[in-house]
Amino acid sequence: MPVLVFGKTGQVAREIARTMPDAVCLARDEADLGEPEACAALIARSGWDAVINAAAYTAVDRAETDAAAAQMVNGAAPAAMARACAAKNLPFVHISTDYVFDGAGLTPFTPDTPAAPLGVYGCSKLAGETGIRAARGHYAVLRTSWVFSAHGSNFVRTMLRLAADRKTLNVVSDQTGGPTAAADIARAVAEITKTMVAGGGVRGIYHYAGAPDVSWADFAREIFRQTRHDTIVHDIPTAEFPTPARRPLNSRLDCTGTERVFGLERPDWKAALRRVLDELGAIR
Repeated sequence: MPVLVFGKTGQVAREIARTMPDAVCLARDEADLGEPEACAALIARSGWDAVINAAAYTAVDRAETDAAAAQMVNGAAPAAMARACAAKNLPFVHISTDYVFDGAGLTPFTPDTPAAPLGVYGCSKLAGETGIRAARGHYAVLRTSWVFSAHGSNFVRTMLRLAADRKTLNVVSDQTGGPTAAADIARAVAEITKTMVAGGGVRGIYHYAGAPDVSWADFAREIFRQTRHDTIVHDIPTAEFPTPARRPLNSRLDCTGTERVFGLERPDWKAALRRVLDELGAIR
């Protein structure tokens, strides 16, 4: 199954390359999402069975002062890809985020919940989703949350780095979501792509996040429990850890539609965490 993947070095793209070894993954110097029509041209002249977009502008805080770049990469580029795929009747799978929601309440967000992003990053990802829907092709947008892996910049690696020389850490405890291993996302993307190429699946937006839902503070405690670090985690509210971009307090995602359509259950993030820690050589 020849599949074209935009992205090569990001957390999810690297895992897609492992999961789908026959896929052609394009790095930034081969496909710059800052040039949407050039990306569309790669699709137009290809002989692929499907296209996956695993590339994105993910610097949430920097996006607040770099809105034009975020909108181009996360908004305009996926829309251009979707139009090119629609013109060739190619399945298009795109990865999005819980940041399209405002994080209000305690109830998991469904794919049909009205979006209300809090910052530039979320707005740019929502713009991408809107452009993909407008192309009216055969698409699946997969929203996920709290991505972690053995590579790249993520919460697990940050906690391990800080715990190397700190006995206590203050970690936000009033934000709740489902940590999701990049490897699990890659497997979900592979299954969704396979189903769509075979003519199955329903065009639309889907959610996929690790279970059970947890706070950042409790996520940190599990990291230290599995690695046998004696670092103590102190719970703090978001208000005591200000960042340029506002974070949603509620990142819970209702993933029942994804299980119903594609047979993909929410993955156990604690088991996935152990695999990542083992890959990092962090298990004592």
